[in-house]
Amino acid sequence: MADLRSTLTCPECSATKTETMPVDACQFFYECTGCGAVLRPLPGDCCVFCSYGTVPCPPIQDGSGCCSRS
Repeated sequence: MADLRSTLTCPECSATKTETMPVDACQFFYECTGCGAVLRPLPGDCCVFCSYGTVPCPPIQDGSGCCSRS
């Protein structure tokens, strides 16, 4: 079973927030609760959790790849 909690860190202001990841969709955008910056995945990553989180998204954890890479 995948770990569904990941702490996102904003690259703009370093604010952190622990969020529950969706299991049925990739999250391509996330609005920072500190500065309001809209985070998008880095090149080569499928979602904001893979780019800025402490834990990658559930499909990556399970080894099945992510929805944007199908």
